[in-house]
Amino acid sequence: MSQKPRSRGRPGTQPGTQPERDRSRDGARGGADEAPSTSRGSPGSSGSLRSSKQLELKVAELVQFLLVKDQKKIPVKRADMMRHVVGEARDAFPELLRLAGERLRDVFGYRLVELEPRSHAYILVNALEPVEEDAEVRGDQGTPTTGLLMIVLGLIFMKGNTVKETEVWDFLRRLGVHPTKRHLVFGDPKKLITEDFVRQRYLDYRRIPHTDPVDYELQWGPRTRLETSKMKVLKFVAKVHNQDPKDWPAQYCEALAEEEGRARPAQPGAPAPTS
Repeated sequence: MSQKPRSRGRPGTQPGTQPERDRSRDGARGGADEAPSTSRGSPGSSGSLRSSKQLELKVAELVQFLLVKDQKKIPVKRADMMRHVVGEARDAFPELLRLAGERLRDVFGYRLVELEPRSHAYILVNALEPVEEDAEVRGDQGTPTTGLLMIVLGLIFMKGNTVKETEVWDFLRRLGVHPTKRHLVFGDPKKLITEDFVRQRYLDYRRIPHTDPVDYELQWGPRTRLETSKMKVLKFVAKVHNQDPKDWPAQYCEALAEEEGRARPAQPGAPAPTS
């Protein structure tokens, strides 16, 4: 899918004037620290995304945000997308929304539909009848928390199979999921990730020795290794970012080695490979 970064400002907008109006209108909205600006340079460029990489990262963030929000089938307001994902790149929002909609349609089988034009609220409509494997890659297995779990599993794998808890929350905050705030879909996100998923053995959660302040790390649990694979999780990550799994050579080789290991017949009396 071809993606060309361009700013779609409203007709008649002069360079350098739109960001000033946006700041005066939204100066008190808060949450800017949750969606760090991806545009840097002259003041006139603060409201747009100037490179394909910046645009791609924002599209991937918006896709993940919409997938997380859709878990309970509650409409997602444009204001929430602006606050948690778009940040200062307001002029690029129409392009971001269009590209995210294409990604959701072509990769995940969802249509992004504006349900309530007056409040600019959107929903995802399932446009496909997923086969079993496709549903697993999409993180769509019938429970509201599976999509969040897939995102955390992907983050762990991409970070080398271990990730600090602080890094997990730094990432999830950009999707509107905070450790200290009750979430409409997930309830208590910190309890869900560090207790429920751990108790279900999807995740391992352990203290990192000799850290001050105390920090913890997360790894895949034994149930994850039985129910999914590194290749399936890598495919999920690749779909979100509109890339090929081979674009991450180290992770792809690791996932391929695991696939080959699972395909080999087990030796008599030897345990089946789990990683």
